Amino acid sequence: MGGPGDPPEGTPEAVPGGGEDEYRSVVFDESFVRAARLQEFSAQERLDDHAPAVRRRQPLHRGLSRQALILVLLIALALGTAIYMGVRNPYESPVAKLSPEPLRMTVIPLAPQGAVPGANDPEQLFANSPAAQFSIGAEGIALPATRSTAHFSDGQVVSALTTAKDYIVESSLYPEVLTGSEVRAVRVMLDPDQLDQFDASFDRPTGDGRHAPTGWLVRFDPSRVQLADDRIRVRGTLRATETDSATLEVVADHTFVYALRPAGAGERAKASLFTVRRELHFSFDRDDLRMHQARLVVSYVQAGPLSCAEDSVGYLRPLLAGQTAKAGGPAGTDPFATGGATALCGSLAAGAQPKV
Repeated sequence: MGGPGDPPEGTPEAVPGGGEDEYRSVVFDESFVRAARLQEFSAQERLDDHAPAVRRRQPLHRGLSRQALILVLLIALALGTAIYMGVRNPYESPVAKLSPEPLRMTVIPLAPQGAVPGANDPEQLFANSPAAQFSIGAEGIALPATRSTAHFSDGQVVSALTTAKDYIVESSLYPEVLTGSEVRAVRVMLDPDQLDQFDASFDRPTGDGRHAPTGWLVRFDPSRVQLADDRIRVRGTLRATETDSATLEVVADHTFVYALRPAGAGERAKASLFTVRRELHFSFDRDDLRMHQARLVVSYVQAGPLSCAEDSVGYLRPLLAGQTAKAGGPAGTDPFATGGATALCGSLAAGAQPKV
């Protein structure tokens, strides 16, 4: 016989636990009940008001979940940061960056007043010239005492001076550069913004004050001359100053004295001295300092003995022992032509030559 809660016929044998088992998977927790759209009135409410058995509940006005609120806050923070960085970007916009000024260069040949003196021993020439007390090679390019500026540290000033010195060494003392067989050693020292001008100077040399290879470096015509002594005499100065909060300027003023012989000649051929004075102005920003690169702004060169009638744009073509300057001055200057540079030439003082 079944219990009080069982059907009169008892619990069917084929279904253990009766029909209740098929509803055991349905669980009505509190959140489910509270979310129901219909609510049953109590018995007392139905007796008092004669109301229907159920009523419709007002939907719950639930706010954003915690995860959604955090997500919204993160998005707002990211947008605010992006807007702030756009307004206060510490890096200069490439679009707003002005194109740098090209290198301005002047190369002035110095013609001798008579025959170029010479001797078989280059040491004799040096000893009897104004270069007798000059240092040899890079020792003549000494770094000055340094100190920090308003916007650059002492280390940054030293970096600018060192980079300028390295450029001078590569462009004035490197034998392969002097003989015209190498330019890459100088090219890699330049700011990338100047590479197009540098390449154009060697691909299409012109005397326009912008594209003369001899404004970038010292090189001799290898078909005419060769070094008689690789111990080049050097004397000069380096000076660093701050031009503005973002720029350091280094001014280098050096005189180089080379001993030369005719190309292909043996040691029996007389040697002569050739003097080059280079005044170079370098400009450095912080990127240049970090990359160990220089921006050459001004190049002012005086060189002799040279003939004013010779072209000194692509190569320096020195007058050697016993030679005299050819008649005639520099190439004519057309004052009606625009974009050109005035051809200049000077006279080499007798005191600048060795006494032999």
